[in-house]
Amino acid sequence: MKFGVSTFVTDEGIRPGALGAALEERGFESLFVAEHSHIPTGSTAPDGTELARAYYRALDPLIALTAAAAATTRLRLGTGVLLLVQRDVIQTAKEVASLDLLSGGRVILAVGAGWNRTEMRDHGTDPGVRGRLLDERLAALKEIWTRDEAEFHGEYVRFGPMRMWPKPVQRPHPPIYIGGHSPAALARVAAHGDGWFPIEVTPDDVRRVRGALAERGRTGVVITVPADPAGEGTLDAYAEAGADRATFHLETMPEAATLRKLDELAALAARYSG
Repeated sequence: MKFGVSTFVTDEGIRPGALGAALEERGFESLFVAEHSHIPTGSTAPDGTELARAYYRALDPLIALTAAAAATTRLRLGTGVLLLVQRDVIQTAKEVASLDLLSGGRVILAVGAGWNRTEMRDHGTDPGVRGRLLDERLAALKEIWTRDEAEFHGEYVRFGPMRMWPKPVQRPHPPIYIGGHSPAALARVAAHGDGWFPIEVTPDDVRRVRGALAERGRTGVVITVPADPAGEGTLDAYAEAGADRATFHLETMPEAATLRKLDELAALAARYSG
């Protein structure tokens, strides 16, 4: 099983170039950067708790990952997750393809439908249709990336014949991971996903989803799980259930504190791997 890190990159923490270099030096396989464009005043987490500062101080993930790309040569560069229902799909296609080109084909695009309805509305997105909108935008991304002349005529996404370069280095396109663990998210994994990127999951969930995907002929889907730094037993259980990657959640901290924490996580990953 591979190991990565998921985090918010903000103006108050380690810079993304330094973070990427530190991860690569310590043997981590991937970096996943979270996204929120803004947080409407008064918003709380889904469980009603106060949101951390990182939610409203986050850098744009694609720009942050570009800085990480420039400081690394092997590290996989992931969004975790990109809120595609709040983004222009044509511009996003260009940005992701540009990053894939500049990084030499190292991008992983993990997307989610989002949970902050006020944030969505601020972008002109109707929360009630966000699932169907996400499906169409995913399909439109693939059209733009894989066709010299693309067009799309959906209920929510519409554009006539057009040309857009660069195309991604990875073919047919960067792997698309689906965030979330709802029935709708799991159906989206089966329909659109190259990977599953849940926030909360048990080894039994991994086993169940792996089996359901296999029944549909989707045997190559990459499953990424949140690592449990409390002990290696959970990581063993994830691996036995069929998980391909575990990501440690990294709190947003200044550079010195971040490097100390990465040393701890790298030691845990090394003990597990050994």
